[in-house]
Amino acid sequence: MPITLIVPEGYGYSAIIALGVIPILAFVQGSVVTSFRKTSGVNYPHAYATVEQTKSNKDAHKFNCAQRAHGNLLENIPQTIACLLFGGLFYPRATPALGAFWVLSRILYAYGYITSDKPNGKGRALGSTFWLAQLGLVGVCVAGALQLFVSQVRTHTIVMADGSAPPTQDVANLHLDEVTGERVSKSELKKRQKQRETERKKAEKAAAAPPKQEKKKTTGDVDESDLNPNQYFEIRSGRVNHLRQSKQPNPYPHKFQVNTDLREFVAQYEALKPGEHKKDVEIRVAGRVYTKRAAGAKLVFYDIRSNGVKVQIMCQSQEASGDVAFEDQHEPLRRGDIIGIIGYPGRTAPKNRPNEGELSVFAQQVILLTPCLHQIPSEHFGLQDVETRFRQRYLDLIINNKSRDILITRSKIVQYIRNYFDSNGFIEVETPMMNAIAGGATAKPFVTHINEYNANLFMRVAPELYLKMLVVGGIDRVYELGKQFRNEGADLTHNPEFTTCEFYEAYADVYDVMNRTEELVSGMAKHVTGGYVTKFHTKEGEEYEVNWEAPWKRIEMIPALEEATGEKFPPGDQLHTAETNEFFKKLLKKVNVECSPPLTNARMLDKLVGEFIEEQCINPTFITGHPQMMSPLAKYHRDQPGICERFEAFVCKKEIVNAYTELNDPFDQRLRFEEQARQKDQGDDEAQLIDENFCTSLEFGLPPTGGWGMGVDRMCMFLTDNYTIREVLAFPFMKEEKNNAQETKLAAEVVGIEPQKAEDLPKP
Repeated sequence: MPITLIVPEGYGYSAIIALGVIPILAFVQGSVVTSFRKTSGVNYPHAYATVEQTKSNKDAHKFNCAQRAHGNLLENIPQTIACLLFGGLFYPRATPALGAFWVLSRILYAYGYITSDKPNGKGRALGSTFWLAQLGLVGVCVAGALQLFVSQVRTHTIVMADGSAPPTQDVANLHLDEVTGERVSKSELKKRQKQRETERKKAEKAAAAPPKQEKKKTTGDVDESDLNPNQYFEIRSGRVNHLRQSKQPNPYPHKFQVNTDLREFVAQYEALKPGEHKKDVEIRVAGRVYTKRAAGAKLVFYDIRSNGVKVQIMCQSQEASGDVAFEDQHEPLRRGDIIGIIGYPGRTAPKNRPNEGELSVFAQQVILLTPCLHQIPSEHFGLQDVETRFRQRYLDLIINNKSRDILITRSKIVQYIRNYFDSNGFIEVETPMMNAIAGGATAKPFVTHINEYNANLFMRVAPELYLKMLVVGGIDRVYELGKQFRNEGADLTHNPEFTTCEFYEAYADVYDVMNRTEELVSGMAKHVTGGYVTKFHTKEGEEYEVNWEAPWKRIEMIPALEEATGEKFPPGDQLHTAETNEFFKKLLKKVNVECSPPLTNARMLDKLVGEFIEEQCINPTFITGHPQMMSPLAKYHRDQPGICERFEAFVCKKEIVNAYTELNDPFDQRLRFEEQARQKDQGDDEAQLIDENFCTSLEFGLPPTGGWGMGVDRMCMFLTDNYTIREVLAFPFMKEEKNNAQETKLAAEVVGIEPQKAEDLPKP
């Protein structure tokens, strides 16, 4: 006959002590032994210190005592664990109590052993009571075994009247579960009866409750969380088209009167305390929905944004007013929709956080102003894909506040530049963007065509020549802030179209312009960022700290190159010769610098400047002393032959400003243009052509003039800490997507709206 053992309540304590506490105790004592071994200097494989070591070394004595106590523990662990596991089946309270007493005694025993100053650790008597615990554990095991033996003997010797075996003492203590017919312990029976009573009451309550009304689903209602973007777009377009037809509500109303800007709302009511409301104040605000949260059918929250400010909208059914029911106001609304809200200001007072209420508009009416047909990225993940951000700039601005802030900073920079020149007596003008000759800068132009005259024109690369002609005409201080176009590709710092500011000041020279540059740019940096020191991070992750405060460092080009290369350069008036061309080729080879063809003197010298001087320019730096061959529109230096009065300003190794004393000698200007023409014949597509009209204007007399040009986009990059020009342009140039043109459908096509037919006009 099989032996049946029933696990009693409280048996877990025996198991925890046997399988958890005792092994941990053994591990801890083993760690103590190891620590004493280290301090005593006794090395493996010796189990104990020698007699000489214990006499001369107190730590060695302690190690011996700890080792003996630990060894004694390990000898007793197996039978102790076995007694706990077996005895706990019969005496679930006494057994774990004896086990805990045994553990405590073992700790005291080891402590007394280790701290004894007598030979062989005579202080171990402190915890010797563990033998009593050990004896008790053995006793409960013996008693349990006897109990089990007796029950089995009785089962075999007593025969029932019906021929079946009589129940043992354990079986006799079981109770009948009348529902299942099983015999279980008293505690198990009570547990089952309690559970059945709970289930009965729950069933009675559910039967007494009125039946729940199922929410009516409109035709085609689906779980939008499972839709991909294309599916969402198609379903949303269909629903909005249905609203267009039913006008319930009209998804594209003509007008919503806004009386409060969200920025003004936050500033005016930020001081409201939790639970405070101003029901007598009507607030009419509008914005785009970023989150929609429903807390049951009668409470809806929205987070809307406008002008970079987020405000919570709290909508409660008891507050709803107007002709449209509460549910009908909110059912059509989705993330991305633009909504109008009529309500009053207040601050919430949540029960679980009464002191952390949020400033809100408590809505009385919510009106759909413009639906968003597409899924917009979640606020958690945002919009990270660079291609999508720049191709769909509107979506980037909807999701990323940083992109919006950059464009606002750009606007501040442009406004500051205009204010500076306007306040200093300059006149802003607009000059042609299409020219018969691409002049004013060394750059490759875009070519366009004018049908009226059947002629090719060039998109301007710089407004310089026109602005200087205005100075000839008597406008002594003139500037233009506008677009330039250069057909030189696109990269991190260049866009085919970009914005510059150029000014020309009569009776000023390069040194006056240099001082004005420091004044303008330093003041602009402080105005935009709040200080003179900014940080700039490169694509590679380098961090530059830039100090814009004047005065700026100045480097003279030729002496700096001579110092960097260790070579003596030809005189300034010889830098344009064929001999100098050979010198530059050899020098490039020596310093291991490559220059793309054509290898003109100007291009090779510019390459050396970029390699050895521009790399030093982290803080704003003026590079001066340019050769005349590199500057066809700059006036010759008054003291150095072959050099012109020109400077370039560099920051973080990039040019931001180019300026010079303007060449106003019509004879010299003609020679400079002819030199440019020769460079063009050598294959330099960026060299300038001869502008006869400009040469003629110089013959009428250009006063001594200082001229200046600054890249606005690049200044925006540095002051907003962006290493790519695309971030600071509202709509940067992007290559056309070829694979998506045929697949994308518009909302009108999705819902099957046909275009209206054009009127039939008589043929000419």
